[in-house]
Amino acid sequence: MADAPAADTQTDQTSKRRSIRPLFRLFPYLLKHRGMVAAAVVALFSAAVITLILPTAVRRMIDFGFGADDPALVNSYFLVLIGVVCSLAVASAVRYFLVMWLGERVVSELRSDVFDHLTNLSATFYDSAKSGEILSRLTADTTQIKSAFGSSASLAMRNLIMFLGAAIMMVVTSPRLSVIVLAAIPVILVPIIGFGRRVRKRSRFAQDTLADASAYAGEMLGAVRTLQAFTHERLSAGHYRDDIEAAFRAARQSIIARAALTGFAIMVIGASIVAVLWIGASDVFAGRISGGELSQFLLYSILAAGSLAALSEVWGELSQAAGAAERLSELLDIEPEIRAPANPIAIPDASRGDIAFQNVSFAYRNSRDMPVVNDLTLSVAPGETVAVVGPSGAGKSTLFSLLMRYYDPDAGTIRLNGVDLKDMDPQDLRRRIALVPQDTAIFGTTIAENIAYGRPDASREEIAEAAEAALAAPFIETMSNGYDTLVGERGITLSGGQRQRIAIARAVLKRAPVLLLDEATSALDAESENLVQQALDRLMEGRTTLVIAHRLATVLKADRIVVMDAGTIVETGTHEQLSAAGGLYAKLARLQFGAETVLASARA
Repeated sequence: MADAPAADTQTDQTSKRRSIRPLFRLFPYLLKHRGMVAAAVVALFSAAVITLILPTAVRRMIDFGFGADDPALVNSYFLVLIGVVCSLAVASAVRYFLVMWLGERVVSELRSDVFDHLTNLSATFYDSAKSGEILSRLTADTTQIKSAFGSSASLAMRNLIMFLGAAIMMVVTSPRLSVIVLAAIPVILVPIIGFGRRVRKRSRFAQDTLADASAYAGEMLGAVRTLQAFTHERLSAGHYRDDIEAAFRAARQSIIARAALTGFAIMVIGASIVAVLWIGASDVFAGRISGGELSQFLLYSILAAGSLAALSEVWGELSQAAGAAERLSELLDIEPEIRAPANPIAIPDASRGDIAFQNVSFAYRNSRDMPVVNDLTLSVAPGETVAVVGPSGAGKSTLFSLLMRYYDPDAGTIRLNGVDLKDMDPQDLRRRIALVPQDTAIFGTTIAENIAYGRPDASREEIAEAAEAALAAPFIETMSNGYDTLVGERGITLSGGQRQRIAIARAVLKRAPVLLLDEATSALDAESENLVQQALDRLMEGRTTLVIAHRLATVLKADRIVVMDAGTIVETGTHEQLSAAGGLYAKLARLQFGAETVLASARA
């Protein structure tokens, strides 16, 4: 993927130095909801403080209630404990609701921002990116972050508060015994940090591996009919199974590291608590502390130990989420190469379509030494229809990509109505252009929604009028639900001719002054081609039109035919002129029409 390899290299170099730092980038999302964050922190502190009250209440009950042999006093302590437990339940419920709400809200906004950013990235990014891998980042990685910003982050804060509070109360209760427990902390913290880095690195690798598997699955399911036609079901399933197994092995390594960390923490903490009980019992017999104080210290040490053990587990979860946040940050850090200038120039006389290519050269990034367009100059007058023909690889489709400003030329300028495309807002430019491609994108919604993609605010009557103009109305009206018929993913229920006529209806609805037709009839049968060509003839009226076609019969009516070869224009003229010239066009025409037809056309 574009820019991703560099980011991955940087990740490998810094993985030993960083742990959960990528999560800090998500704090601005939390700051949008300061009130909810503040309420969650209050609830979290309240739950932690109430929990820390319990050991003190137990000590007083043991020392004063049992010691005084007063059942009424013991009962009053139990009533207080019930009140404390009820308060803890309410605070915990409020904390859970708030932190989970924040987790869901942050992830929803993050997903929206990532998707919005992806829709604005330039074509160079998608030339090498895998859609399945991107979708994995958009779904699986954000789900991992939701856990971190929901339960994991709040548990980390809660356990940190509990640990600090319990440690302070341990020192207050018995400084001597506190030394034993607190001495174990460095023994636990050092492995937590070390294992956390290992977990994060292995989690990142597991997420990358799963993303590769998702990319493969998306590609295969998108071409499932081709897969079945070549009987590759077992081969594809085996490939995907191998990818998933690799992701499992990577995840298993992360789990092993987390399990080892948890077991180590529990062992050290448990040993320290046993030592405290042993020494504390001796202190009780010696009269240095009371039984209630030992019980209070033991409860605080258990709280501190449990909080520290929970922190070790939560740290692993946060490390996993940091790996996911890093992958999403890589996407968000990619800057679109095509963007609006600081002060874009408005397109003058937007109803006109005056196009000019001036000494334009361009090469794709992965083949810089092989220009696809080379020093090309071409002008198209408003309302003129120009056909661009030539052999495969001549650079015809690249002209359309440059005119749509999916890419910027390496040299030369392209102008619309006298304004350089680089000085325009790309969206303003694209609103002036209607595209009918060879491979029409049909979405898995209704026919009406597919047509309205050309202009989302169009009324139902305007959609019907566009369908009528595109000769799509007859087949739409025969369907079970008419314009509300669902067409299936990628329009699987429609024929090629029907999909093309829906694409033409979109272009009609867009009402753009410039029309680009990229092999719009090349994949159709004769009957469908005739219907589509009729619809195109209507659509081209009054518009500046550029037509790419391999089938020369579809461009005979063009005002001018431009012949391209190896990225340059080698011939220009009408069909008759070019046929008589005996150049590349005449050769192509002979291959398609036959020698006699070409000679007759030339004589005429």
